[in-house]
Amino acid sequence: MTQAATRRTPGTPCWTSLMVHSLAATQDFYHALFGWEFTPGPQQLGAYVRAVQGGRPVAGLSELPPERHLPVTWSTYLASDDADETAEMIRACGGTVAVGPLDADEAGRMLIAADPEGAVFGVWQEGTYPAAEEAGAPGTPVWHELLTREGAGVLKFYQMVFGYRTEAAAAEDPGCRTLRLGDRPVCAIQSVGDALPRGRGPFWMTHFAVADVDDTVRRVTALGGQVVRPPSRGAAGRRATVRDPEGAAFTVVSADREVG
Repeated sequence: MTQAATRRTPGTPCWTSLMVHSLAATQDFYHALFGWEFTPGPQQLGAYVRAVQGGRPVAGLSELPPERHLPVTWSTYLASDDADETAEMIRACGGTVAVGPLDADEAGRMLIAADPEGAVFGVWQEGTYPAAEEAGAPGTPVWHELLTREGAGVLKFYQMVFGYRTEAAAAEDPGCRTLRLGDRPVCAIQSVGDALPRGRGPFWMTHFAVADVDDTVRRVTALGGQVVRPPSRGAAGRRATVRDPEGAAFTVVSADREVG
């Protein structure tokens, strides 16, 4: 959550975070992969650090309690002007609120929720610490997609809670619905059918910009991660999907290409 000139429009992805079993090992991995440095963050929910790239915070990492054997996944946070009001909307539209709303020191107010299909996401209400500004430099998040088996049902939930407009699916990717605020694309819902990993539900995928997709994939494997989808070129540029050593999936995309 970097220094932003203006408050983000509600519904805009504004932060991404990761809850892991070994915070120290995860910091080592992402420092080696993206060059991230780390500073302490709010500790209400346990050990938490902010990842910093080029002097700007770009993501959050926290450590799960030893007794919590949960899958490790990146979580997208969506901006809100009023986290409490958004929490009520989430419940009214069939979602659940698992944590919060609660204050993160004076930085802002947050909650963690799940949509009706079970995909976890966060909500961030900016306080003294602004949401992340738009970025495109290597090592920064540039796009967010909800991966689900069939997106038509859950699409209405996000439209009702955050006011998104939808863009018609492109002929080359009929399973993707781009979500817009005004005329600006901000995120997407991707229907992947049986390609969703067996044994897990829908989830939000964070895309990080990198200078060289192929080199990044080689470094992921050298650092103990895995390749989920090898590098390939599409309409939005070269990309690949990988997992870190704890199993958290993320996509890397060419930093010089627009995603969305």
